[in-house]
Amino acid sequence: MSDPIIKNRQDEASSIIKNHMMWSMGAGLIPVPIVDWFAVSAIQLDMIRQLATLYDIDFKQTEGKARITALTGTGLARIGARAVKFIPGVGSVLGGVTMAVLSGATSYALGEAFKKHFETGGTLLDFDPARFKKYYDEKFEKGKDLAKDLQKEQEKVKSNASAATLVDKIKELADMKEKGIISEEEFEALKKKIIN
Repeated sequence: MSDPIIKNRQDEASSIIKNHMMWSMGAGLIPVPIVDWFAVSAIQLDMIRQLATLYDIDFKQTEGKARITALTGTGLARIGARAVKFIPGVGSVLGGVTMAVLSGATSYALGEAFKKHFETGGTLLDFDPARFKKYYDEKFEKGKDLAKDLQKEQEKVKSNASAATLVDKIKELADMKEKGIISEEEFEALKKKIIN
């Protein structure tokens, strides 16, 4: 039987990671190269700070930055996606979508690695990036899938909201037709316009 306090803390840690993953994805969409990287880095640092607080571990910003950089590298994985953002128009859209997934995946993997380390009694000072590299890489791959799923969910929500708006507008037109405000021909013309 598992300890409910430990389970609650693990759930809270997972929530912190998921929230920061989503914020990182949002920051990855920033169309300005370099600015996106600083935003994601700040979000990741905040995530590690919150996880450290949750596990009662002393947090120092400089140590946190050093451990994050040691585990994730110097951002080389992001350079390809960021370079695409420099292409006017399409580049910022494609680069943003790619950066959103990579930023989310990186944040997820980073959070999971620190969560595992903190759960075993580790601190920022004894965090060994080399020991967690394989685990980080596995979680990064899982994070990419999770980030893509989150993107699809968001697109579905937007699509459903658009469909609901469309239905509401058609209902309003039908109501106007019933009240005699518009004719049958006007109703059909306006309905076609809304649907198209």
